Amino acid sequence: MTSTGALLPQDISARATSVSSSLLVESRVQVADGIVSLSLVDPGGQRLAPWTPGSHIDLFLPNGMSRQYSLCGDRWDPYRYRVAILHEHGGRGGSRWIHENLREGAVLGYGGPRNHFPLVPAERYLFIAGGIGITPILPMVEQAVRTGRPWKLLYGGRSRQSMAYLPDLEKFGSRVRITPEDEAGMLDLAAAVLSWSPGTKIYCCGPSGLLEALEATCADLPPYTLHTERFTATAVSELSQDRPFTLRLARSGTEIDVAPGVSVLDALTDAGVGIVSSCRQGTCGTCEVTVTDGVPDHRDSVLSETDRAAGDCMISCVSRAQTPSLTLDL
Repeated sequence: MTSTGALLPQDISARATSVSSSLLVESRVQVADGIVSLSLVDPGGQRLAPWTPGSHIDLFLPNGMSRQYSLCGDRWDPYRYRVAILHEHGGRGGSRWIHENLREGAVLGYGGPRNHFPLVPAERYLFIAGGIGITPILPMVEQAVRTGRPWKLLYGGRSRQSMAYLPDLEKFGSRVRITPEDEAGMLDLAAAVLSWSPGTKIYCCGPSGLLEALEATCADLPPYTLHTERFTATAVSELSQDRPFTLRLARSGTEIDVAPGVSVLDALTDAGVGIVSSCRQGTCGTCEVTVTDGVPDHRDSVLSETDRAAGDCMISCVSRAQTPSLTLDL
């Protein structure tokens, strides 16, 4: 999962990762074709870490895989998290394992919550979701309702049967527009953006095609109007060059040479420096490290333009260096 958009100072703390612990699968419910919803609680009945709309957690599966899922339940319930998992038949196997093997009563390791897709204050909101992209949007809708901000939601999917949490949205009436593709075609992004007014923030999560189409439609809107979260990595520019560089670790004084084709994450791991990672595609932000000197070559789909301009962090699984060396706070 990845996001773009401005990050306000009050949201920075939400990006911190808690120490990984365990979660018990309290319940497992089929909420749409190919989508299961999990209710997760602390095995000892303790309170869970608080979270903000847009947050996700990392689940560490018994088969050695780890995956990120957006929290989509009631953020004011301190005792349970809710996530929904789409069975991605063309994926890398994590969702298949969950759908085929995970049952109520199982215990999983987890990390987080962390938030790279924070809901920033706005006069009003336009939410757009495609398929499983509804999951981070649901808590944002609830937040807009609680704060009394005007909002609308456009929610598209292949069919009604494939769209999760439709009953949860019925209570909002006309503020939600459901668009199953087999009944009404694709979401009308042009019409939605045409009705945009100053002070409106647009939040979108869904497949790459939807995000790319929306980004093109919003090209003339003011900067930081559109905020997106991706489930797949964006293509690396052909201008990016894989050059060797040196990592300097500020705390230990260690120097590590990073060869072309070797990621910062792998170079650190090979040198015995433990960095928690998950997607290895630059989409989740789990392996973010702090940069104290040098200029990163950002190739991720997580950091905002503000983060990139600051140059004080990088996603180590995909990003490299524009300078001969980088110094990391490790």
